[in-house]
Amino acid sequence: MSINKIAYLECPTGIAGDMCLGALVDVGVPLAYLIEQLQGLGLDSEYRLWAEKVHRNGQLATKVHVDLLAEQQEHYHHQARHLPEIEQLIERASLPDRVSNWSLKIFRQLAIAEGAVHGIEPEKVHFHEVGAIDAIVDIVGTCLGLDWLGIEEIQCSPLPTGGGIVKAAHGSLPIPAPAVLKLWESRQVPVYSNGIERELVTPTGAAIAVTLATRFGGPPGMKIERVGLGAGTINLPLPNILRLWLGSSLNDYETETIAVLETQIDDLNPQAIGYVFEELFQVGAVDVFTQAIAMKKSRPGILLTVICPPDLISACEAVIFQETTTLGIRHLTQQRAILQREIHEVETSLGKVKVKVASQGRGENKKIVTVQPEYEEVASLARKYNLPWRVVHQMALAAWYK
Repeated sequence: MSINKIAYLECPTGIAGDMCLGALVDVGVPLAYLIEQLQGLGLDSEYRLWAEKVHRNGQLATKVHVDLLAEQQEHYHHQARHLPEIEQLIERASLPDRVSNWSLKIFRQLAIAEGAVHGIEPEKVHFHEVGAIDAIVDIVGTCLGLDWLGIEEIQCSPLPTGGGIVKAAHGSLPIPAPAVLKLWESRQVPVYSNGIERELVTPTGAAIAVTLATRFGGPPGMKIERVGLGAGTINLPLPNILRLWLGSSLNDYETETIAVLETQIDDLNPQAIGYVFEELFQVGAVDVFTQAIAMKKSRPGILLTVICPPDLISACEAVIFQETTTLGIRHLTQQRAILQREIHEVETSLGKVKVKVASQGRGENKKIVTVQPEYEEVASLARKYNLPWRVVHQMALAAWYK
């Protein structure tokens, strides 16, 4: 059984960078450690980082503040940084490797989203508020806290959309902000309305969640060890708190989010199905299969099922609509347990054969579950030496176990 440290971000009133920091400090990350590590950015003379306990609808939580010093406050609204400048700050800060990598990925995701909104390259994006000192501190500080806790996997709840209007550098914007929508779109994030017409998910918070979370959904199977409460700035009808669940995952297997597309067809030439398979695999489908079914008026038909990553739903749907006669496609998102897979090469008397090795667990707990020679390589040697495929297959397995 594999056990890894997992963090679950429960966001009933959304997510922002300062809420992440507050939850991390509340769960035990030393504020002094964050202050010390953030000094490497060379910005510590421009802000003050501090924390306090506050109440939100009667619940006690930690609020972290990033206060600009007086001379910086005057120029706050005129600050703008490009992605390369922010990347240089992070790369020169001598941060732990994981912190540096996470921070760079978050800002890259932000740049891609902002660039898509404004129609420019990510490197040319002016970050304005996002590139301001408080956002840099929020993002890098969040990565520092997660690394300090030794978190190996991060998951996140579905996110509330919020509503209304917010003032930004480009004028008034509808909520969710355009960049937030782009970030959600990039990961097919599940969202819902909780009835609160305010900005609940900031671009910074969205980028942290989209970049670091391995999945969005309900709480994972885990043993809860601690819970940290990070307070938002304003009071809302619901407690404005991000809850960070910290604990150990006890799942036997790793899990991943996968999309399942289905449609039934009864008026397509069967010869076209093989071509549909090829085109779906070409755009990135993980698996494609059909089942014989009886449809209305007792007509025989097939149920076409496609399994693909969530970000490839649109591409796979486009193939199905173009290459089949269907008028509609159902899709749902599911969790699937998976084994870790590695490709190794073995030497047989006939030549080299690649084998796929599936395992579960990590470190000392890692164990091999199955070993399978690659079909095409076995078939190639069987044809070359005029031997039965199953004989070459057994030779490859024997070479591995030997």
